[in-house]
Amino acid sequence: MESKIEVLSTVNVQYSQDLYKVVDALNRTLKHNNLMFGLALDKEDPEKAVFTIYKT
Repeated sequence: MESKIEVLSTVNVQYSQDLYKVVDALNRTLKHNNLMFGLALDKEDPEKAVFTIYKT
C-alpha cells in the first residue's frame, strides 16, 4: 500500500526559536485528521522559515 503526501499550502514566515513548538502541537493534535505540518529554514534567508501543510 502506497502512502501519498500532498502539499496543501506553503508559506514563508519570520523565523522564531519557538516556532517549532507550534508545528509540533499541530502535528500531535491533527495527525488523526490526516494532516502533517513541516518547518524548514529558508535556504536563501536564514531569518525566514518555510511552513508547509501536508495531507497524508
